[in-house]
Amino acid sequence: MLHTLRIENLALMDAVSLEFEKGYTAVTGETGAGKSVLLGALSLLSGARADKTLIRQGTDTCTLEAAFHFTESAQLDSLLEQMGLPLCEEGQFLLRRIVSKSKPSRIQINGAMATQTQLQEIGKQWIDFHGPGEPQKLFHETEQLALLDLFAGLKKDLAAYRKEYRDWRGQLERIEDLRKETRLSPEEAAFLNSQIKEIDELKLTDERISQLEQDFRRISSSQELKEACSQIDGRFLGSKGICSQLQSVLPLARKLAELDPSAAQLADRVESLVIEANDLSGEWAELANDADFDPRQIKQIEADMDKWLNIRRRYGASVETIIAKREQMAERLSLQGNIEETIEKLQQEADEKRSELAKLAAAMRSIRLKAAHKLGKQSQSLLQELGFKNPKLSIEIVAREKLGPSGDCECRMTFSPNPGSDQLPLNKIASSGEMARVMLALKSVLAAVDATPLLVFDEVDSNIGGEVATSVAGLLADLGQDHQVFCITHLPQVAAVAKNHYLVEKDQSDKATTVSIRCLNDDKTRRLDEFARMLGDRTSKSARKHAEALLGQSS
Repeated sequence: MLHTLRIENLALMDAVSLEFEKGYTAVTGETGAGKSVLLGALSLLSGARADKTLIRQGTDTCTLEAAFHFTESAQLDSLLEQMGLPLCEEGQFLLRRIVSKSKPSRIQINGAMATQTQLQEIGKQWIDFHGPGEPQKLFHETEQLALLDLFAGLKKDLAAYRKEYRDWRGQLERIEDLRKETRLSPEEAAFLNSQIKEIDELKLTDERISQLEQDFRRISSSQELKEACSQIDGRFLGSKGICSQLQSVLPLARKLAELDPSAAQLADRVESLVIEANDLSGEWAELANDADFDPRQIKQIEADMDKWLNIRRRYGASVETIIAKREQMAERLSLQGNIEETIEKLQQEADEKRSELAKLAAAMRSIRLKAAHKLGKQSQSLLQELGFKNPKLSIEIVAREKLGPSGDCECRMTFSPNPGSDQLPLNKIASSGEMARVMLALKSVLAAVDATPLLVFDEVDSNIGGEVATSVAGLLADLGQDHQVFCITHLPQVAAVAKNHYLVEKDQSDKATTVSIRCLNDDKTRRLDEFARMLGDRTSKSARKHAEALLGQSS
């Protein structure tokens, strides 16, 4: 759910920080008061294009910040991980967007820089708008099918089908690759064989290459190493070397120990130094001998290193990559004698796989047909409560010849608000108010399976009143049990059932006009005034009496 929202310098709004609760939230205010500022902020945070004219006059930047908390963020985290963005910490999700007149806009998701495209993709996860000019997921037939599948309980069936579908597509791609393969000429086959032989001769393993590179470095610096060892050895064993000097000190140390027994330990330490110096001298000599490679050994190491460098340049920097290339060349050679036989075998397997997929797709289509009828019937019943006298909402399952990632059919929702009017796709409905009510009906039926946490309705109460308004209010309140719902409304009946109530006001002076938003949850007097205003006159006794009744219902 959306927990906090901060808006700064958007349209006529100076700055405001809002905190939101779960459930249904009503947003009210006089016509032209600036209720669209709240929608604009949410739209920009969900990835809408930023129009720089929305930046408040007299300022250079508009800043929007939002904090969300999700009890289950696995799906969102999966998307964030794919995008290389930080995951949610303990379910907390943070958005920040800065729109500037003079500089490029900046977007941050969980503290990391992000793109508008990423913001749009993530926006689909947390918000769905239903109002004029806003993107609506249910306009797209792929989204219609996805929601129908959720309603039908096809999640596991669809996952199993898609796994088999990916395997089948992989087989078809392999067959296509083989058909594009041209037969190798004798020269090409000889070249591939020579490359395989060259790779095999090196007996490639990570350990083998590591040892080869180490030996090559040693022979490359063997002369320098031998000279260094010789110089060290001379300093140890020469006439004035360390060993000779220590050896000359030892008799004096022993004589001193005879004169003063307390010096015996010092004499022992001198003797230890003599022994250690002689041992070190021997080890330097041994190291020099190790660096003295046999000429044939040097030649072999240099030849192997030359082969390794050539192979690495042609086929990749790692042993694993080169071995994979070797297997590809070997496979290509092995297929030359029986390409047609291999293609025929793979095609037979692919045909069998397609037959199984077709059965799975047909089973899903049968379930979808039943679910579509049930969803359409339930939604149509709600539409009658929402003021449509004889609406027709059809959810068609359209079969197609080719299998796709979702099966062998598509979903198409069409709607007719009045008798005699043609049924049109949802995105062709002319009235935004009608569209919002259709979406409210569908969302109400799909509430238990639609995972979008925040739903925003604008103009859902357009051209309605009386009992229909009460029905709209009831559905919004019910929808708020499973979602966080925002509704911009002009009807007190719709606002009265809201768990949370926000008032948008426009303040004008000779020098400036500003918009403010405040919560009325704990201000019954101000909420009563707002209900009375919405009923026609906040000073009217009858309006205030009616407002008191509405306020009593909402308590």
